[in-house]
Amino acid sequence: MNTSNQLRYDFLYQQHLTNITLQGMRPATIDAYSRALRLVAGYFARAPDALDKADLTLNFASLVKTHS
Repeated sequence: MNTSNQLRYDFLYQQHLTNITLQGMRPATIDAYSRALRLVAGYFARAPDALDKADLTLNFASLVKTHS
């Protein structure tokens, strides 16, 4: 990720953590959701708000191939 994408990702990630913490989710759930977000963003090397449905479908298809 370039610097601007990394800054955007960091901002969104902190928002994500704040929102799911305020929803009262348990620490294990927060960890799992956050890990999934990091993996998806890392797979495409861009912030999650730049992903579309086709990107997510590609990522999920890859996960099924490698983890099933």
